[in-house]
Amino acid sequence: MRPDSVLARRRFLALSASTVGAAALGLSPFGRLLAQAGLPAGRIAGFGPLSPVADATTGLPLLKLPAGFSYRSFGWSTTPMSDGRPTPSHHDGMGIVHADGARLTLVRNHECDGAGGTFGDASMTYDPDVDGGTTTMVFDADKGELLESRASLSGTLRNCSGGITPWRSWLSCEEQVLDRGRAVFDERVVDLKHAHGFVFDVPFDRASNAEPLVAMGQRVHEAAAVHEASGDVYLTEDADPFAGFYRFVPTVKGELARGGTLWMLKAEGAADLRRGHRNGDRFKASWVRIEHPERGIGPSGKTDGNVREGLANGGSAFIRLEGCYAQGDTIYFTSTSGGDANSGQVWAYDAKASELQLVFESPAQETLYYPDNLAMSPRGGLILCQDSYRKEAQSLFGLTPQGGLFQFAENNGIYENFHGLTGDYSNSEFAGACFSPDGRWLFVNVYTPGFTVAITGPWKEVLL
Repeated sequence: MRPDSVLARRRFLALSASTVGAAALGLSPFGRLLAQAGLPAGRIAGFGPLSPVADATTGLPLLKLPAGFSYRSFGWSTTPMSDGRPTPSHHDGMGIVHADGARLTLVRNHECDGAGGTFGDASMTYDPDVDGGTTTMVFDADKGELLESRASLSGTLRNCSGGITPWRSWLSCEEQVLDRGRAVFDERVVDLKHAHGFVFDVPFDRASNAEPLVAMGQRVHEAAAVHEASGDVYLTEDADPFAGFYRFVPTVKGELARGGTLWMLKAEGAADLRRGHRNGDRFKASWVRIEHPERGIGPSGKTDGNVREGLANGGSAFIRLEGCYAQGDTIYFTSTSGGDANSGQVWAYDAKASELQLVFESPAQETLYYPDNLAMSPRGGLILCQDSYRKEAQSLFGLTPQGGLFQFAENNGIYENFHGLTGDYSNSEFAGACFSPDGRWLFVNVYTPGFTVAITGPWKEVLL
């Protein structure tokens, strides 16, 4: 485990313990937050009010941020990469897979779901007629600038999220399940050469070999997180009305391509975790075997083969599991529409104690609506990407170790013939949030029109 990871976890748990006891895994209930005049229920002031801030690259006020914060954009869709190819669109999950001093290597997903054809070489292409994949970028954290960018995986479908690995690679997860053969994308018929709905490994220093990790399952994948001590990979599933939380145990630690076994979480005494629970609820957890991870399409033709098998064997049901992040022995993950208010949950699984806890459940849309990707700051707070369906600007939220929720950033994207864009894109989601190891930079994607930003400013220990 990296020293910055150890420090972040210690800070997070120490501050949490001050309000819920030293044995607690997560955060205090939101009902205990101090009420503050003028703020929606459950919110705190955080870094203060947001206002438009000009992008250091384009000069446009793309984001609203608190006072003192700045940012620069890069990797815009359609702009040329270092390898001469145009940058793909639909910027989604992302992670820092390698740090060499100030030189940071990020891999970014592109959740393209059409028949536009591959954007990479044949050696990195899985299915030549579809247009999803990943790009790799190198950022200089001292100079605050992008050094290079290139294609690193192509020919995949809806690469939604994924996760970093301790062996300096990115697990890119497909969110669309299809058999090989005829498929229709926007009235265009394509003959798929392979089945889809798998995980792919992308090394930091070269292109992926585009070989699916079939033993990790065929399903509506979302995110992945590696428990460094064991090498086990935890995976979320963005499915409705039933989703599972999965654990892949590799045959050989660090060598996922050599196969392993897939398991689904079972919370003792709680077959259904979608509703009816409170902040702080804890459950002993065990795991049920998925005997046929490669069968993502069930007998009825639905793309629920893995979760149906898991539920039949006693696994517990979640709904729309998305972001997943490992910190020490704790794996945090979000249920985008879980909870009694259907507004979202944050869960934490303790791999050492085999225990699950409901860290936070949003009591109303006005507090937090549809949390998606999440990441931990080296200072101890969590950043949450909200993917709201409401007609409002999309936001980033901070979640403090004491249970305080606050708005940190807002999409302010309104364009007038910029890169050929005109219109209001403020409802486009944030995705792929991740902090530099030293905590100076927060990287995050704006899904549409597709660009990445690096944000810096006066971070605080008690917030982010």
